[in-house]
Amino acid sequence: MGEGWYWAAWVVWVPLFALSLLRAPWGRLGNSEQLNVWLGMVVFLTLVWSMKAGIKPGLSLHLLGATVFSLSFGPLLAFIGLSLVTAAVTLNGAGGPLAYAANALLLAGFSVGLSHFYFRIFSGMLPKNFFVYIFINGFLGAALTIVSVGFAATLLLALVGAYEWDYLISEYFPYFLLLAFSEAWLSGMIMTLFVIYRPQWVASFDDSSYLAEK
Repeated sequence: MGEGWYWAAWVVWVPLFALSLLRAPWGRLGNSEQLNVWLGMVVFLTLVWSMKAGIKPGLSLHLLGATVFSLSFGPLLAFIGLSLVTAAVTLNGAGGPLAYAANALLLAGFSVGLSHFYFRIFSGMLPKNFFVYIFINGFLGAALTIVSVGFAATLLLALVGAYEWDYLISEYFPYFLLLAFSEAWLSGMIMTLFVIYRPQWVASFDDSSYLAEK
């Protein structure tokens, strides 16, 4: 990937991150319990992202956790948190510093944006039901998010000439379809535990909407 792409990513990421910092609902983290959960997610996902598999240089795969983060804290705090995760794995040698913004846009910005988009679509189309929330938003939303991110990564790598499209679509992208099952299971399980035992940790879940008179 040429340096021009990296610098273009910085031009997009810097104002996006700054705007997120300004508009994020920081009051939610004023509660020490919520802050600990948010920080815990950052640490946990840093460990998860560090456990990745590689096919060839630049072709790595790992779970995202964007759906759990987005459903729990909303898109802005999730984007900021995953940007910190991206920074942590970058400092750990997972990628060059110049590539940080490009990775953050894809793995933090795009993944959180997709998670929130699917949540809004499903919430508008389907009844507000506990099982719909868990199986559609938690499981299906997570699977669709990682598949979409995988396709975007495949397309981006082909556009910048890192690898041939035919190779990427046949040897790289299919792994995201397999990874989607693990992402869906992990996200669905965590969201189930959260809404049952700690619903106050989940910003997108409202007892009065999902449980009242159900």
